[in-house]
Amino acid sequence: MPSPTSKTREKKKTQQQQQQPQQQQQEQQQQQLLMTQISGVKKVSHGPSLAGGSVARFGVQTDREELLAKELEDLNKWGLNIFTVSECSSHRPLTCIMHAIFQERDLLKTFKIPVDTLVSYMMTLEDHYHSDVAYHNSLHAADVAQSTHILLSTPALDAVFTDLEILAAIFAAAIHDVDHPGVSNQFLINTNSELALMYNDESVLENHHLAVGFKLLQEDNCDIFQNLSKKQRQSLRKMVIDLVLATDMSKHMSLLADLKTMVLRNMVHCADLSNPTKSLELYRQWTDRIMDEFFHQGDRERERGMEISPMCDKHTASVEKSQVGFIDYIVHPLWETWADLVHPDAQDILDTLEDNRNWYQSMIPQSPSPPFYDQATDGHGGGGGGGGGGGGGGGGDKFQFELTLEEEEDGAERNGEGGEEEEEEEEDDSLGESSQPPPMDCPNGPECEEEEEEEEPPVAAAIEIVTQEPSPTDT
Repeated sequence: MPSPTSKTREKKKTQQQQQQPQQQQQEQQQQQLLMTQISGVKKVSHGPSLAGGSVARFGVQTDREELLAKELEDLNKWGLNIFTVSECSSHRPLTCIMHAIFQERDLLKTFKIPVDTLVSYMMTLEDHYHSDVAYHNSLHAADVAQSTHILLSTPALDAVFTDLEILAAIFAAAIHDVDHPGVSNQFLINTNSELALMYNDESVLENHHLAVGFKLLQEDNCDIFQNLSKKQRQSLRKMVIDLVLATDMSKHMSLLADLKTMVLRNMVHCADLSNPTKSLELYRQWTDRIMDEFFHQGDRERERGMEISPMCDKHTASVEKSQVGFIDYIVHPLWETWADLVHPDAQDILDTLEDNRNWYQSMIPQSPSPPFYDQATDGHGGGGGGGGGGGGGGGGDKFQFELTLEEEEDGAERNGEGGEEEEEEEEDDSLGESSQPPPMDCPNGPECEEEEEEEEPPVAAAIEIVTQEPSPTDT
């Protein structure tokens, strides 16, 4: 007869055998849950309690408001005592600092962020930092956010970054270590952790911080980017991902190398676009040469029936306007950034660039004078491509180019070609005989002009920019 003890043992064994499949099933379900959900995200949203309600002066409830106000006077200073801020903000340093930064930079107004939504998100984010982790906690996140705010305010970077880029940088600083477990990437990889498996051993923690930070935006009243356009959200997300991934210490040396490479790349790029920063005499020669090259390309495109590339049509391109636009939109922003980097060493370069820009601006014809109508030809100066290097066909002390008169084209559209010819004849009668000789590359005189007019309907006025003392016929 079996003893009671034996019966009990057999019963327990049977129960354990029955429970094993259930436990295995639960473990499998838990693993599947880990693969479909972001671990570490807790249901601690503060959204419902703050929605539509009043928000404390500094974003957090505290009985030490005056002391906190005194500490936050150093918000725009390097070395703010974040430990004191934490003590005075009921240990909500991240919420407090981010609220202060967003107010200081007017980001709430710029991006239409409701203040209660900002506080709700920041408190939810701060709850996902582990208070039992000594270093990578919300105190560290607040310190990094405030330090980023100061670095963005460096005078050399003034007007370099857009408001969206500033928003992305500060947001990235706030979320960059959220849900940090207090161990390194290598530890997670070596222990075959779920996070390491999830992110294939590549920037494990950084990828996790990003996932949690963006996931929390989906909590109640936490979407601080709700009023951004789709394009803005996509751009911001891309920037934030890049910024947080860059905090992976294993990327430190390559990031440093990339920084040096970036400086060298920009240096060579500046050198490549340095013609407008040289003396006007040299700059004009380079301009002649590039326009010559452009016009030759335009001629080849015209011969092949192709669409003529911008600035390559010798009948419509304005050299002066092209150089002013080139400086305003390409050269000056590039060199201004370089000058900020090497301040004050490039100030003379910027001054020369500005002088050259103003010279070309002054040479843009406001309303062409009557004598220009007498030279309706496409063969003057720039007909071969802007006069070649060092000057036009008329000598080395000046260069010539063509400008199609938009007024004449508009007149042809309204009145027909016949009306345009009559208008030219009337102007010729009022001016008397032409005081200008035929173009130098038109050996047959007026007959050559008539032939070219038949081939090229747009009327081109040849404009000479003269470096010597102008004569009455030049003006």
